[in-house]
Amino acid sequence: MIIGIDLGGMSAKAACLRDGTLTKRVCVETSGSDTAEETAKTLASLARRAAEAAGIPYGEVEAIGIGSPGVIDSASGSVVLWSNYGWRNVPLAELVAKYAEKPVFVTNDANAAALGEAKFGAGMKYEDSILVTLGTGVGGGIIMGGKLFEGYRSAGAEIGHMVIRQNGELCTCGRRGCFERYASATGLIHMTETAMTGHPESALKDHLKPTGEVSGKTAFRAAREGDPIAQGVVDDYIAALGEGIANLVNILRPQAVILGGGISAEGEHLLKPLREVVLPNLYVSDEYAPFEIVCATLGNDAGLYGAAEYAKSKI
Repeated sequence: MIIGIDLGGMSAKAACLRDGTLTKRVCVETSGSDTAEETAKTLASLARRAAEAAGIPYGEVEAIGIGSPGVIDSASGSVVLWSNYGWRNVPLAELVAKYAEKPVFVTNDANAAALGEAKFGAGMKYEDSILVTLGTGVGGGIIMGGKLFEGYRSAGAEIGHMVIRQNGELCTCGRRGCFERYASATGLIHMTETAMTGHPESALKDHLKPTGEVSGKTAFRAAREGDPIAQGVVDDYIAALGEGIANLVNILRPQAVILGGGISAEGEHLLKPLREVVLPNLYVSDEYAPFEIVCATLGNDAGLYGAAEYAKSKI
């Protein structure tokens, strides 16, 4: 029995992985105002609650896997840097193990999600896949030969910070032209807001959130109604997303890129034109090395599955 924990900035959730299926999920609030020691106690308690919710004696739990934000040294289970919490070199695995009295293994949360999709979700039929999550930023993880690729000292696979526009827009990382600056939901919202300002007559204004704010759905919805300004935003967004994906595929040649995050809910409205951008730009044709772009299927559970699977692979 393995317990997976998905640690976030405001909450953490946990579940047991039993026979390839997650048991009842349990959740707890987390806060950056807590010390690392206090957070470790919280996670250890959460693991015990997960076993109880699953009806499993805690003594039968073999290990705990944690998917954590930040730069992770997975060999030691330490959080090298998590800026939202102000953590530097926090020995998270060691701290949680002290209170949970179980072996604990930690990986980056995006890597955990990629592993979850690869083993239990949209990537099950592939040995080589890349998860690209389209959220506030662009995150994801790389699976090669059925195994998670993390790079030297777990510092690799930061796919959102590949430059796709030389001297482009400033990214939060300090570089210019990063993939995440254009292909994230944040990037899409920025494009939509710019289009609305320049074209107040467009139908974009009719597809805002109830709060009056732009969302990642605004441009897609207006485009489906035939608004040419919205269609231009969608086309520009897909061109940027496709450029980054083509780069990833030409370097690593996975069998599939799996799209996660809220924008992936657009389904074929996103996938069909995206394939038309990516496939002609592959150095080796998909006739020789078949390649697919698909949507993730596990949703918010991907990190739980992946964290548990990561721990399972280490014991």
